[in-house]
Amino acid sequence: MSRPAAAQAWALHRPGPRDVGLLSLAVVGVSLSAPLTAMVTAPMLALAFWRNAAGAAALVPVLLTRERATLTCLRWRDLRSSVVAGLFLAAHFATWLPSLSMTTVAASVALVTTTPIWTALAARISGVRLPAAVWWGLLLAFVGVVLIVGVDVTVSLEALAGDGLALLGAICAGGYVLSGARARQRLATSAYAVVCYSVCAVVIAVSALVVGAPLGGFTGRDWWLIAAITVAAQLFGHTLLNLVLSSVGPTVVSLAVLLEVPGALLFALALLGQVPPLLALPGVALVVAGVALVVRASRPTTLVEPAT
Repeated sequence: MSRPAAAQAWALHRPGPRDVGLLSLAVVGVSLSAPLTAMVTAPMLALAFWRNAAGAAALVPVLLTRERATLTCLRWRDLRSSVVAGLFLAAHFATWLPSLSMTTVAASVALVTTTPIWTALAARISGVRLPAAVWWGLLLAFVGVVLIVGVDVTVSLEALAGDGLALLGAICAGGYVLSGARARQRLATSAYAVVCYSVCAVVIAVSALVVGAPLGGFTGRDWWLIAAITVAAQLFGHTLLNLVLSSVGPTVVSLAVLLEVPGALLFALALLGQVPPLLALPGVALVVAGVALVVRASRPTTLVEPAT
């Protein structure tokens, strides 16, 4: 990608009222992901496969009806960034999900939510000028996440490998939203999501075949949980985040996902009875303050959202 094109796609824009509403719904959706995932006994690769495959299938009717005009004169270069985003999303799932069983959930979440740091760095390298307030906001939000999950130091090679996988998962998630922002310059949300989710599902299916992880034969409870995760995290979470990518930029989107951490704590308390860490409340305050600081520092949006 050329630097001018990347700078245009990755610039920061202040969310409008519509964007804030969509981001709020998306955060609720992704916040349900971790607590519901903790209740699933099926292999994590199977969960990742079905949520992406079902998410793509659910958006095909929207693409073929309301957004069918976007398919006219579609060329490979218009789909290339969507394919790359799907590959990054598959890599994110393949690295982060196994880390949950190798290190503590607290350490894994703290590392995987460093995504906005990587998107901001990539945007800066591409030529996007980021105000100092953005970097302070990123720092505040990340410190808040660390306080929420608590200090977790585990001395073992397996835990160290798990931490590395979680960090790699964050970098891959950064590639996912950056590629998505580039793709959304040309494609409507449904067209981008169908391609991205389908590519991700195919890659995960091949990976499951290689490692011998089953994609079926689960209990009815697991299937209901997979369906709930697909609706909440994939359709209301990822898809709504992809919807606002072209209007607010990848750094604002990935920073908003930091709100998943306090949101997941609340849902974990309600669904699993897990009590939040002692430092959760000041941590939540720092995350919210960091997000607000970045949003305030972002320039007003001038992009027009494609009809969806």
